[in-house]
Amino acid sequence: TLEKLEKASCIISKRCSLVNKYLLLVLVPITLGHYSVVERATGLFDKIIVAMGTNTSKRYLFTKEQRFEMIQDAFSNFSNVEVQLFDGLTVDFCEKNTAYFILRGLRNGIDFEYEKSIAEMNKSVNGEIETYFLMTDAKYGAISSSIIRELIKNKADVSSYLPEGVTFSF
Repeated sequence: TLEKLEKASCIISKRCSLVNKYLLLVLVPITLGHYSVVERATGLFDKIIVAMGTNTSKRYLFTKEQRFEMIQDAFSNFSNVEVQLFDGLTVDFCEKNTAYFILRGLRNGIDFEYEKSIAEMNKSVNGEIETYFLMTDAKYGAISSSIIRELIKNKADVSSYLPEGVTFSF
């Protein structure tokens, strides 16, 4: 439709009133890979919502408050990044915030297959939601939140894998 074409041309031309919000979901601990995706996206969109949801099937290493603080600390130097918490479905959060685009960072083909399934399900639940993928910088391809959590559990120094200013305590 014409509206979708206008939205697509807005993405290409960077800033416009039709695409003024973007949603990015992140895992915690926030890694340099996550940071690089958000950093590059800040130049593409007027506003980015970094949204922290709750996965009911996960056991978390950090409290919700600690996870939220880490994300806020990581992106505090960006004026167009807003950090929000949400419960429930991602697509419901998107609609509530008029953020009809989800940006997901990818490290490799395995990430793509996993994220593609989620994107297809989101699209089937709400046909207005579009998911876009952005590759992380290759130098961060081996960094994953799961590996970082395991290192943290074993008291390893993970500071070189986290954005500047992100700290945590048990």
